[in-house]
Parts: sequence; structure tokens; C-alpha cells
Amino acid sequence: MNSATGAKAAVFALASAALIAAPSYAEITAITGATVHTVGPQGSIEDAVVLIENGIITAVGNDLDIPADVQRIDAAGKVITPGLMSPMGQIGLVEVDAVAGTVDFIQRGDQFSAGFDVADAYNPRSSLVAINRIAGITHAVIAPDGASMDQQGNYSRVLSGLASVVHLGDAHDYLLDRGVAMIAQLGETGSSLAAGSRAAALMILRTALNDARDYASNREAFEQGRRRNYSLSETDLVALSGVLSGERKLVVDVHRASDISAALRLAADYDIQMIIVGGTEAWLVADELATAGVPVILDSIGNLPGSFERLNARLETAAILAEAGVRFAVGGDSFSQNHNARNITQAAGIAVANGLPWAGGLAAITLAAAEIFGLDEQIGSIEPGKRADLVIWNDDPLELRSYPEQVLIGGRLMPMESRQTLLRDRYMQSESSLPPAFR
Repeated sequence: MNSATGAKAAVFALASAALIAAPSYAEITAITGATVHTVGPQGSIEDAVVLIENGIITAVGNDLDIPADVQRIDAAGKVITPGLMSPMGQIGLVEVDAVAGTVDFIQRGDQFSAGFDVADAYNPRSSLVAINRIAGITHAVIAPDGASMDQQGNYSRVLSGLASVVHLGDAHDYLLDRGVAMIAQLGETGSSLAAGSRAAALMILRTALNDARDYASNREAFEQGRRRNYSLSETDLVALSGVLSGERKLVVDVHRASDISAALRLAADYDIQMIIVGGTEAWLVADELATAGVPVILDSIGNLPGSFERLNARLETAAILAEAGVRFAVGGDSFSQNHNARNITQAAGIAVANGLPWAGGLAAITLAAAEIFGLDEQIGSIEPGKRADLVIWNDDPLELRSYPEQVLIGGRLMPMESRQTLLRDRYMQSESSLPPAFR
């Protein structure tokens, strides 16, 4: 590192430390000198200024008037993007997958399926939150999932429950949208949960939707004791009624092209808003998806036929979907967005390397996910009036060797440390004569 670079880094660190030490966030903050990729109408702006007031972006551009008494962050030579969004996973709902006491997202049993709500189990102090936050993840969809039968004989259902959106900051109001979507399992997973048939899984889902529609039309009679024989509990029926009314979206976990087509027919039959997650073979039905207006949360890294429903996996899927006009977000391997949700930058970079335009790659991990879940008026791009959820990078965020130097959530600079960085720093000490465990 030369002296000029070292001096710049020192100024940047001092500005960051000053903001972190503040009791809240500075009333007005100005970030100056960076190349800002807004992922919005303004595009990319060189040597830009971002003004933030009370956690909200107020202005972005060149030659802005900066009040004299504001907090400043000198980001000259850096790159600023919107905060990244993990569009599907269980950050804050799990610590160690193999330790049952730390896993709170699995739906099992008869009492709740569609109405199973994981939001109250979210732990903002989870080690996974900080690990992914310092890599640029500022928002995440937290979702339930199914699993094999437990020791008590409880098993999962085709409907897994409700997903919510959280920010990964340290404020108490971390829920951005509760119950924004409902999760359903079709394809191979749905088949395993429905006694071994894809057709049975679809029939279970259709029966549940029919019951919820009937319940919504006869709720008063139901509450007066004139109960019908429904396939779901009342809690589940209420939750599923929100899908039929358009209040929430139905997220369907499928990979095979024929399963995606079957899901699209179901969405059309019930006039519901659907999201496909996984979508390994989505490129084969790209025109169907575009016509239906159904978005995809895509695993853009998968290029191997890991199962029979993924035989047609390919790395060009993102580019093909973009060409067809399908809205999509990059989200890793379906429900694996937990410990390594941070790898979505690599996934987006791989999509770009295989034909997706660079701007589309950045949008796929920022604005696209916000649009899919109806939160694009709050997050996903750098525009006046939106939350100041930003990442300051040392270089191109889609390059594997790039890293965030600072992350802001709600206008506040987040501490750039996690359990992993603390362990790294502890064991890199070399001046002590003590064994590593005692340093």
C-alpha cells in the first residue's frame, strides 16, 4: 500500500469510526467521491454525492450542495451499490443445521402448515446475521421449509408456511414485511411430502386453495359453529385466504420444466401471484413465464444435473430469462441461503460471465428481489425517498476478490466484524508466546 492509499484508507476509517460512535445516525450524512451504481433511473454516476437524512436518501448526483455541518464519508475511488438482498433462506432462523435446538424454520405436524409463521423466531443477534451483513447483505427473506419425519413421527406438509422480509441491522424494528409470501413444495420435494407423487402434491395444494376459498365465503357460518370438513386448520385457512385475495404471494419450490408449467396453470386457475424458486429448468419455459408474468428466484450457479428434475441445468439460464423478459433474482441454491447467502455476488458474477449484462447482474441481487416481493418503493435502488441501505465496495462488487469496506442500514454504519473476523484476528496474532487457544 502506498502512502496516498494509506492516507485515504485512514481518513475513511476515521469517518466510519466517528459515525459508528454516534448515538444513532447523523441527522445528515454525505458520502462523497464514489462511483454510485443507483440501479435506478439515474444509472451509474461518477464522483457522486449521496445525501442521507434520518436514514432516508434525500439526493444523489454531482455538484450537490452539502451543508457545512454534516457528517462526511470520503469514498473517493470506491464503488457504492444498494444493499444486497437474499431472496430466500433462513438467516436468523438457524445456527447449526445439525443441532435441532438451533433450527426454527422446519414445518412439521398437523396443527399448522400454511399458517406456520417463522417471524417470531428470528434472532437478530444470530452469528449468521453479522457474517452475511459484512458481505453486503442488508435484507433477507426468511422462510419456512419442510424436512424428513422427526423422531416423534411428525412430518412436513406441501404447504410450509409464511415468509417475511427483514433487514439485517441492529434496530429493533427489523421486520420490513411480515407474511409477505407463502411457501409451497412441489416437484420432487412436494412428491416426497405427498406420498410419492407430483400429482398428489398438486391435488393437496388445489384442495387447500378450494377450502380456503370456501372458508372465505362462509366465514360467518364457520365462526357460528356450522363447521365444514376442511383439509386445513382455521389458522391455515386464514393464511391461505391471503394468497387468494392477493395480499401475499405463493412461492413454489420447483426445478423441472414440466413442474413449472403445472405451477403456472395452477396460478392461472386461481388468479394468484406466484413466484418460482429454484427454477433450474426455467429456461425451457421462459416464454411461458414471461407471458404469465411470474418471476423466478434462480440458482445461477447450478450447472450439474444433481437430480432428475435438474437434468437440463445450464449456466446461461439467467441470460435466457432476461432475453425473454422474465423478471428474476439471483438467490443461490433454493433454500440454502443461510450461512453463505453472501455468495450471491459470485452467483451474479457467474451469470454475467455467461451472457447476462453487468447491470442485470447487479439488479438481480438488489432491486429485482425487492420488486418481486413488492418492496421496491422502500429498498433495492439508490433513489431519493428510499431507505439508506448501501454498500461501499473497494471495487466491482461482482468480482470475486472485491469486498465491502462499509455497510449502511437505515443510514447507520454497521460494525464490520463478525464471529469469523474476530476468530481470524485472534488466531493471526503472532507476537504472543502463548499457544493459539490462550492468546
